[in-house]
Formats: sequence, structure tokens, C-alpha cells
Amino acid sequence: MRPSSPPEPPPAPARVLAVGGSDPSGGAGIQADLKTLTALGVFGATAVTAITVQNTCGVTEVMPIPASVVGAQMDAVLDDIGADVIKTGMLHNIDVVRAVAARVGRAALVVDPVILASDGRELLSRDGVRALLEELVPRAALVTPNVPEAEHLTGVPIQDLEGAGRAAERLLALGAAAVLVKGGHLPGSEEEVTDLLRTVDGEEYRFSGPRIVTRAGHGTGCTLASAIAAGVAEGLTLRDAVQRGRDYLVAALRRAPILGRGSGPLWHPNADPEGAGGEPSGDPRAQ
Repeated sequence: MRPSSPPEPPPAPARVLAVGGSDPSGGAGIQADLKTLTALGVFGATAVTAITVQNTCGVTEVMPIPASVVGAQMDAVLDDIGADVIKTGMLHNIDVVRAVAARVGRAALVVDPVILASDGRELLSRDGVRALLEELVPRAALVTPNVPEAEHLTGVPIQDLEGAGRAAERLLALGAAAVLVKGGHLPGSEEEVTDLLRTVDGEEYRFSGPRIVTRAGHGTGCTLASAIAAGVAEGLTLRDAVQRGRDYLVAALRRAPILGRGSGPLWHPNADPEGAGGEPSGDPRAQ
């Protein structure tokens, strides 16, 4: 009896390399990145920039990984498996920022500028912020700051969507291809949240949806940026990648169990965007 021929391997999946800190509680950082990417059917790899001590109540300690080791991790992935998108989170210091910038290559870059913890703890040094603006933002296909991060990066006060647009323009002027300013911190966003996407081509899209009332919220920024990175890796338009990413985040928030004493983690298994409900509108606003 002849042995059967091996089955044809499935097509290679889209690939995202997530570069960021490790969260032992599993809610944020590279743990959230990998959960999101896996749930969306994208292959996720990681390069760890820092070991954090944190949980749902906050960050208490950060141990940075040497930039040479971060770079070596990235090289190990890029030289073997490769990446369609590199997504960055917590980079901690200037040396790590530069190590990442030196390795972006032809991969699309999604920059989630993690600068401060919720309690005000510094997660990216001041010279690291300058290097991010000078060396990563100009290479970015997308930058995804929340309102405090956008204010910190640009010096533009943001009280409304017009202010968010002005901050986005500052980052576009530095060379970013697109900027998504997340509106969860805007005044008046208690019931509805609107995120503003602006591109270097002058396009603007506003994505609005009801605020999800939940105690969960740990890792929302990581989750959204990784979900968008997954869409970019799969070849979606940026508008569609943002739309699906927001839908995924809504689903993960709606399904979040009560875990921990503080801002709890999201729930990624079966976080199907089709079942999210309250889909945000992505209507273009011409500029």
C-alpha cells in the first residue's frame, strides 16, 4: 500500500511583529497583542522591550531589556519568518527606539506611542519621545495616540475633534502617512466615543460608537493598534482596518469578565466583530 502524499499546506498567513513590553497579568502589552492577532487569524511574533510588574491596578516596576537584545529578537524574526507589519508599543528609551527604526525596512509600521502609565509613571524617556518623533513617526503607516499622548507628542491642546485634527496634522507634517487620534479622553465622550483618522492625502474619517460601560479597559490601546495592524497585514484599506479594529475592540469589551480589582482585561476568545453591536460609523469628512 502506497503511503498517501502529504496534504497541501495552507497558505501562509499575514504576519505581524509586535514590539513592546510584557504584562504578567495578560491584559496589555505583547500578551494583548498576541491574543488579538491570533483571534483575527494573523500570525503574531514578538520582541520584548521591557519586563513590567503590573496588574489591573497599575504598573509598579519596569525592567528594560537592552536595546541590543531587542534588536536581536527582531532580527531573529525578520530574518526567518518575516513580517508584513511591525507594530510598536512600549519602547521605554531612546536606544530601543533607534534599534526598532533601524529594522523597519519594507514592513508597514504601526506606532502605538506608549508614553505614560495611567498613574503618570513614565514609560518612554524624554529623549526617547524625541527619537520616536524623529525616527519612527516619519516611517509610520499609522500612529495611534490617545488624546493625552497626542497632546504630549505635539504640544497641541485637544478639547474637541478640531483640536485632534490639528494634532494629527503636526504628526503628518513629520512624515507619518496617517494618524488615528482616539477620542476616549475627549470632553463630552461619556456616552459616545469618536476617533479621528486623518491621512497625508487629506482624507478624514470619523468613527463613532457608544461608549461601552464596563470595568474592563486594561489593554484597549494595545488591542486596537494590533487589530488595525492585523488588517493592514491582510491588505485591508486603512479605513477598513480601523473599522474592523474598532469593532473587534467593542466585542472584546462587551465580553470582558470581571477579573482583578482594577481596570480589568478584555476577553479575546470569540471576539467576532460581526457580533460586536453598536458598530461605529466610518463616514468620510472631506478636508
